[in-house]
Formats: sequence, C-alpha cells, structure tokens
Amino acid sequence: MKNRVSLVLFLCAVLTLSAFAQQPNSSTTTTQATTPRETATGEAPLPVPYKAENWWDGDDPGLAWLVLHPYASKKYVRRNTQVIQDRINELDRLTASNSGAIKDLDSRVQQGLQLASTRTKLADDHATDATNKAQQAYQSASTLNSRLTTSEAAVGGIDQFKATNQTEIRFHSGQTVLSKEAKDALDQMADQVKTQRGYIFEVQGFSSGRGQTAITNSKKLADSVVRYLMLSHDIPSYRIFVLGMGNTPVENRAGTTRVEVSLLKNEVQVAKQ
Repeated sequence: MKNRVSLVLFLCAVLTLSAFAQQPNSSTTTTQATTPRETATGEAPLPVPYKAENWWDGDDPGLAWLVLHPYASKKYVRRNTQVIQDRINELDRLTASNSGAIKDLDSRVQQGLQLASTRTKLADDHATDATNKAQQAYQSASTLNSRLTTSEAAVGGIDQFKATNQTEIRFHSGQTVLSKEAKDALDQMADQVKTQRGYIFEVQGFSSGRGQTAITNSKKLADSVVRYLMLSHDIPSYRIFVLGMGNTPVENRAGTTRVEVSLLKNEVQVAKQ
C-alpha cells in the first residue's frame, strides 16, 4: 500500500513539474507581440490563427492526454503549419508580381533599344546621304575647276592669231573685176572656215602710183575681194580686216597691182553651232 501511494505521489509531482515547465513566458510573449517583424513584401506579418494557452493546448489535463500529446496529429500539424503555408502563398504572390514587373521592364527596354536602333539607322542614312552629296559637290568642283582651267587657256589664246593660208590676187591696171582664177582661190580659202570660228581674213590692197590716189585705188581692189567673200560665202564683215596700202613696197614687189588675202586662226577652235 505504501508503494502505491509513493508511486501516485511521484506521478503527481512529475505532472505538476511538466505543467509548470510548459507554461508560456508572459514577458517573452509580450516582447514578441510588441516587436514588429519585417516581411519580404514589406507588409505586416500574417496573424497566428491559434495560440496555445498552456502545454495541454486547450485539452483537459489527464493521463490520456499526457500519453497522446507527444504524438502530433493531423489537426495539430495542420494548425501549426498553416502560418508557413500562408507565408509561402505570400511569397508566391510576391514572385508573380516581380515576374510581371520584370516582363514590363524588359518590354520597355526592348522598345527603347528598337527606338535607339531606328534613330541610329536614320542617322547613318543621313550621314551616308551627306557623304554622297559631299562627294558629288567635290566632283562638281573638280569638273568646274578643270573647265575653268580650259576656259582660261582658251581666253588666253583667243586673240593669238596665226596665218594658216595666204593667196595673192593680181589685177590689170585700172581694173577691179576678179578673174576666175582669183575667185577659185578665194573659194578654197572660204571653204576652210564654213564650220569654224575663231578666224579672220586680212585683206591688203596694193596699187601703183603715188600718194592718196594709190591708197584709194588699192582700197577699191581690196573692197572687191571683201564683197565677193561676203556675198558668195556669207563671211561676216567683222571677220574681215581691210587695208588700202597704196604703193607701199613689200618684199621688192613695189608697183604691182594686187590684193594679198591671209586667213588667220587663233588657238581656240570652236565648232560652229
């Protein structure tokens, strides 16, 4: 009998000590409740749906619960893991939100890159167009410079005439009529300049006699040649230079009644339009 009483007293002592050991620390609980905790989303932590009052977890103290409490039931596990599941769900929502933000940022980055590529291509096109225009301008300037050099050379030689053909037409004393031989010689000279420019005819008349009378007669002889060139070959008057030389001695031919015709051309050969 004494042994039974001792065993019962021992079990009661053990149960009492276990119950006191499982009582929650009020100061610790208060501290945890008043201390805010941070979460990944920056929101307030999820509330705990259940808070045990003591070691018996709301059950009546007894020997049966003393044996069963060390083993976790489905309800017990579900109740204590619900907070973890809620936190996982919160993290899933945060992950989905971050994924959406990343996709939106990627879309905007792609649009920015496409816009930058388009503007870069446009700038390249403008630069290529400017380069082509610069090359065209350079080529035009080079062509113009070449033409200017040619024009300067042409202008420089425009009044430099050289004799290319000469003929002498004889007249009988007191006559101004051209013979057939004289006309043939003038025709040959005129045919050389039908499609040309940059030429002049120099017509010098010589006559026997003295003084003003000889000069007047030589001028009449030269005029007969000029008249033939103008009427028969359409030689403009500004291309004919006429002189009445009188009886001026030239190369020991003084006193000879004649007309000397010279065809002079400059260095610039321009085709007739």
